[in-house]
Amino acid sequence: MTTSHTLAAERLTLGYGDRVVVSSLDLAVPPGEITVIVGANACGKSTLLRSMSRLLTPRDGRVVLDGKAVHRLPAKQLARTLGLLPQSPVAPEGITVLDLVGRGRHPHQGVFSRWSERDDAAVAAALEATGTTELADRAVDELSGGQRQRVWIAMVLAQGTDLLLLDEPTTFLDVSHQVEVLDLLTDLNRDRGTTIVMVLHDLNLAARYADHLIALADGGLHATGAPGEVLTEECVRAVFGLDSRIIQDPVSGRPLMLPIGRHHTNRPATAEPAEPA
Repeated sequence: MTTSHTLAAERLTLGYGDRVVVSSLDLAVPPGEITVIVGANACGKSTLLRSMSRLLTPRDGRVVLDGKAVHRLPAKQLARTLGLLPQSPVAPEGITVLDLVGRGRHPHQGVFSRWSERDDAAVAAALEATGTTELADRAVDELSGGQRQRVWIAMVLAQGTDLLLLDEPTTFLDVSHQVEVLDLLTDLNRDRGTTIVMVLHDLNLAARYADHLIALADGGLHATGAPGEVLTEECVRAVFGLDSRIIQDPVSGRPLMLPIGRHHTNRPATAEPAEPA
């Protein structure tokens, strides 16, 4: 693995039909780091990720990988460098876990090459890392939502790319498995130098696991930088329309966002019941 690949957006404008979602966006993904994209619903987080993986063609501007427009790169060449886990992937009916994870190796297969021991090892490692080895012979459509999500993550891990894009990788997972998956991605980044870009809705998980935060608002880039620079009370108010307090997470030392609801401001603690006379 290498941390030398560069991924950036240059004056990127994206949309659907008559609706512009992202306008004239410039940003660079720091190589070898974990970048998390945050923002309110429908602000363009998933749209940006789709464009970076060339699933969505820009209206203007471009996404560049190592200085070359991704939409001009051969599909297999791009897939050997950049992997994507979309928000709601769909598995072929009846496919087993082992077969689905094995599909992550397709970009490494040439016209005359055959499945190799290296491919077997990559699939086995991906299954083990995601705790899905025991599910290998099960049909994907028989699994729970959380199990399916871990299998999809195993597939993109088996792809063995230097850059990994994940749209809400903790979807359908309980708190314990959310942390497990994010710890797994952190290990992948630290041990192999994999550049990771992901969309997360949970601001506190984003702040805890990100080296670099990107906050989107109003069709553009509102703030970017280290979590301590981006996750501020002013940023939360501007991006989410939410009043909050930012304190230091006692576990990670990162910023921790405490939302302020209308019914919780200066709310007194519940009084102890009076003793009977």
